[in-house]
Amino acid sequence: MSWRGAPQPAPTAPDVNTLLERAAGHPSGVTFLDVREREVHHRWCEVHERARRVAASLHAMGICPGDRVAMVFRTEPAFLDAFFGVLLAGAAAVPLYPPVRLARMEEYLASTSRMVSVSGARLVLANGAVRRLLGEVTARARPALGCRTVEGLGGAGELAREVDPGALALVQFSSGSTVDPKPVALSHANLVAHTAGLVELIRPTPEDRLVSWLPLYHDMGLIGCLLGAATYPGPLVLIPPENFLARPALWPRAIARHRGTISAAPSFAYAYAAQRVRDVDMAGLDLSSWRIALDGAEPVSAEALRLFAARFAPFGFDARALTPVYGLSEAALAVSSAPVGRPWRSLRLDPGALAARRTVEGGRREVVSVGSPVPGVEIRIVGEAGEDLSERRLGRVLVRGASVMQGYLGQPEATARALPGGWLDTGDLGFVDGGELFVHGRAKDLVIVRGAKHAPEELEAPLDAVAGIRPGCAVALGFEPNGGGEELLLLAERAGPAEADAAVAEEARRAVLERTGVRPHRIVLLAPGTLPRTSSGKMRRSEALRRVLAGELAPPRPVTALRMAGVLARSALSYARARLPQAPIP
Repeated sequence: MSWRGAPQPAPTAPDVNTLLERAAGHPSGVTFLDVREREVHHRWCEVHERARRVAASLHAMGICPGDRVAMVFRTEPAFLDAFFGVLLAGAAAVPLYPPVRLARMEEYLASTSRMVSVSGARLVLANGAVRRLLGEVTARARPALGCRTVEGLGGAGELAREVDPGALALVQFSSGSTVDPKPVALSHANLVAHTAGLVELIRPTPEDRLVSWLPLYHDMGLIGCLLGAATYPGPLVLIPPENFLARPALWPRAIARHRGTISAAPSFAYAYAAQRVRDVDMAGLDLSSWRIALDGAEPVSAEALRLFAARFAPFGFDARALTPVYGLSEAALAVSSAPVGRPWRSLRLDPGALAARRTVEGGRREVVSVGSPVPGVEIRIVGEAGEDLSERRLGRVLVRGASVMQGYLGQPEATARALPGGWLDTGDLGFVDGGELFVHGRAKDLVIVRGAKHAPEELEAPLDAVAGIRPGCAVALGFEPNGGGEELLLLAERAGPAEADAAVAEEARRAVLERTGVRPHRIVLLAPGTLPRTSSGKMRRSEALRRVLAGELAPPRPVTALRMAGVLARSALSYARARLPQAPIP
């Protein structure tokens, strides 16, 4: 059987270019908020005008319809200039994350080079500061038109091409939590269908204001927030994610000051804000305007939801605003959502029964519902032989709808594996209860211990309460010690001195055994920042295991002025050697 959302609503525009043109007639726009709460505002008509100028410059330098243009920007006006400018030129945008973890610069340059190459980008656009670091990327990937800043494009005039709705609009890379990130190809039709579904789900009013600190180089920030705000259209307030991490009070303060009504974040951010925002930060501020607080992009934590609701209730926050959601890059963004305005729902289940028999039985582990399919989306749960499963049976989550990707760009075999029979195999495990989806981990991340298959999250969750371990900084892995059967290996980043490792490991072993009935074979405590993560901060479990087995798991190197000078020098030398068209480095 399958579970369907409401019918797919008709898009408000046939393509993203027309979407932006229509938004330009609305008096609202986008406000950028810096760490000191200073604001820069661009009306939608200004966003459209600036993008048309960029489109004309791209055309003048040789960008043609169908070309791909990689973009490496932080949350700044230049991102909007580049993103919409690329689309108005008839090309496809390839947003890539900027170098936010300087201690992992070598990894960053290697992964970015790969993504530029895999996407087939003819040009890389970046802001001046980031561009100074991308010489090695340019030399390795060799985009035909090099790497430039938006300001360095030159040219004059304005351009806004008409595009076919089926034309490629966006290449967004999957998170890469289990494998190297794949290039997800989304058409204009995919994007406008998805934002139309989001508008139908949320039903925005003229009073709605969207506030976001989510990165624009990921689907939740780009499609859900930027394109979502352009669709209905309405005001959008953007906070750079690095500023939120440095000063988490910026998020609720911006919502209160701008009377924000809609905002989204992963569970870690709700917990982080609850723990770090002080009463003095919220003095005199009111969060009663916040009617939808979406929680997604990672497993939804019941504890984080309760913690956030309790922390901000004194400031007018209504817990009924908390809305768990589920989605993935290959579906453009959202797949399911809890009903807006209804208290979130959870089940307590027995992880042992789920691991051994794949059936839902009562127990201690709490799993949060991520709701029913969003408008235009259909979900199936299938067994190992591809058979449909009924409610309360664990299986693979398959998805179908107008927003599902065209495929992985240039990877027909991977596309065929991901889209069997026209259904997207999400790679996630889950079950349905009462018509609502409960997600229970990634199939490739399953930990097999003595024949039972466990979701790693159930084995990692007990560690969040162990003093001496950084919350959310642990991975559960299956390995075969000394050629024997598969056992449980836990890697966790320490929150205290290394001298306490033995006592912390013993407490962790006891906590996992009591909560799950599984005794870890080995627990390894690591320096902060050692575990590999995706660009969105998710743990890369498979990569962590590979590095452990290869003896390559090491903490990040300290960032020093001398080391950064070396990176900049190598980058400049790489630009010189590449001999590709370049604009002067600002």
